[in-house]
Parts: sequence; C-alpha cells; structure tokens
Amino acid sequence: MDNPVRLKLAVQKSGRLTDQSIDLLGRCGLKFSRGKDQLVGFGENMPLDLLFVRDDDIPDLVEEDVCDLGLVGLNVVEEKRLELAARGHAARFEILRTLDFGRCRLALAVPEEATWWSGPRSLDGRRIATTYPYLLARWLTEHSIQAEIVTLSGAVEIAPRLGRADAICDLVSTGSTLVANRLREVEVVLESHAVIVRTPLSLAAAKADWVERLLMRVDGVQQVRESKYIMLHAPRSALPAIRKLLPGSESPTIIPLEGGTDKVAVHAVCRENVFWETLEALKAAGASALLVLPVEKMLA
Repeated sequence: MDNPVRLKLAVQKSGRLTDQSIDLLGRCGLKFSRGKDQLVGFGENMPLDLLFVRDDDIPDLVEEDVCDLGLVGLNVVEEKRLELAARGHAARFEILRTLDFGRCRLALAVPEEATWWSGPRSLDGRRIATTYPYLLARWLTEHSIQAEIVTLSGAVEIAPRLGRADAICDLVSTGSTLVANRLREVEVVLESHAVIVRTPLSLAAAKADWVERLLMRVDGVQQVRESKYIMLHAPRSALPAIRKLLPGSESPTIIPLEGGTDKVAVHAVCRENVFWETLEALKAAGASALLVLPVEKMLA
C-alpha cells in the first residue's frame, strides 16, 4: 500500500522541460534515485516521488488524482482545459505556480514563399496543421476566421511541403526549426512557460504541508535565479547615486567601516542581472572594492 504522506509529482520524461524541471527540484533540495529506464524516481530526503511521463498525460494524471502535482507547459494545460470544456465539463486541476523556464510560444507560420499572406484574414478558407487544435480553434474564433484545422500527432512543420496544409500552428522557441523548413512566423497564438498544477482533491494535512514547503522552496529558487549579492565600499556622499545604480535592489544595508572614516560598506541583493556597465558606473560614482556573488537560496 502506498504511503499516504508521499507526494507524487508528474514531470516530462523527455523533452524541452525535463532537464530544467529536474534542475529546479534539485535546487529545492530533492535527491532521488531512479534506475535506468524506470518511470519512477523515489525521493530519498523528501516524501516526494517523481513520475516520468509524456507531457500530454500530465494534466490527466493530476485531474484523476493519480498524481498530486504536475510540472508541465502552460500550452499543454490550456489545450487540455479547452478539450475538456468542449466535452462539456470543466477541468479539475489548478495552476499553483508560474515558473521562469520553458518559455516558448504557440505560433502560426507560413511558407517563406507564401505571397498570399497579408494578415490573419488571409487564413480564411486555408488549411492549418497543428497538434493543438483546441487552442488554434479558440484563436480562429476570436479573430472570426473560418479555416480548416488539420490535426497531426507530430512533424507539423513539414505539412505544407507535403501538401497537407497551407500554414502550421506549432511551438516555437528559437525559430531554428521554422527556418530549416523554410517557414516564417506570422502570429502568436499563446505565450507559454512551465507551470505547477495540483490535484482538485483535498490533501491530507501532512501532504498539504509538504506541498507548501515545496512551493516555498520553488519561490526561493526563482527569486534568486538572476539575483546577485553586491558588496562595495563608498563614501557616504556617493550613496544617493549608488542606490540609483543598483539594479532591482531593495534598500541596501549600510555598514560603517571601522576607523571613523567617511566610507561605508554597502551590501545589496540585486534581483536583475549585473552587467560590467553597471559595475563601471558604480565605480565612476565613487564605489570601490566591488564584489559580486551569486545567490543560491533566499526566503523572504
């Protein structure tokens, strides 16, 4: 019998979110064991087990309470939500967190030589190949466009060359796949990123507590992903200028230097990237002994 305290989290077994999902969980402190080709990773230091599955299956596993949580792309979640709505019932899962990785977009693309394209209305009467028929149908309805949706399970980008479609609607991140298939992006249907979803059922108190602890750790990891800890010395007279130059910082900590000089130490967590130009500007404003360190974890 399963231990009722152990959480089950579904993640993509292979694909663009897999490595980043595992990295996030590792940064949250999870250590797990997984044999070769096994679909379950057992948490060694947390009551959290990972199920490695197809991303399309994650919303179903969460909705059916097979898994307590799922880590998946917003594109998959929204497609499933619209599919369920079309069948007459609301989705029984909710998004707990928006994550700062897995960013991509569901976009419309046409062949480079498509002289017929002059805007969204050009799609009237055209065939569009996609693996996201419900998201595409919603976008077409919102734009009052009548087009035929050709649903494919994969290899959407070659549909125009095969004569199966005039345009495609597919996920785009770098755009290199479109270029390789002589396609050009023309419209964005949905901006996507990774999310955490949860079961609709109430959890036992012990499980609910671990969900909150996990979310707290996720928040802490996300807060510092681009953050840096800056330390520097500066004369008090330079502090107003220096405060303005510290990127994305709350009020810095000011520490008097021993010896009674006019100089102070300034410590600040900057929630944005710190570029060389920023350091040069700080130095020009009077800062010295500048030190920039990565921030690994932070709890507000």
